[in-house]
Amino acid sequence: MSGINDYIDNEVKGNDVVLFMKGTPGFPQCGFSGQVVQILDYIGADYKGVNVLDSAELRQGIKEYSNWPTIPQLYVKGEFVGGCDIIREMFQAGELQTFLAEKGVSVKATA
Repeated sequence: MSGINDYIDNEVKGNDVVLFMKGTPGFPQCGFSGQVVQILDYIGADYKGVNVLDSAELRQGIKEYSNWPTIPQLYVKGEFVGGCDIIREMFQAGELQTFLAEKGVSVKATA
């Protein structure tokens, strides 16, 4: 399991914003992943999508890595932010854009 943990750790620490999701940003394979993709695209955040459906080991590994039971999972600058509900709530409250800006991630201005 350490191999998959190293891979996850590299993705989390090597990308400013990374979304572990079912499917890809261009073709989400679940509604929750799709919602987070829509939010990130809407605010113009540059992120990397990692498809957990490519590997059962990755799908289980990310849950253990974060100690969070569900996918998608969003990480910003190495920090676990949350899953779909948390991201959606932060976005609706205007907190997600502020959080990303404070972390040095550029987003487009939204009205």
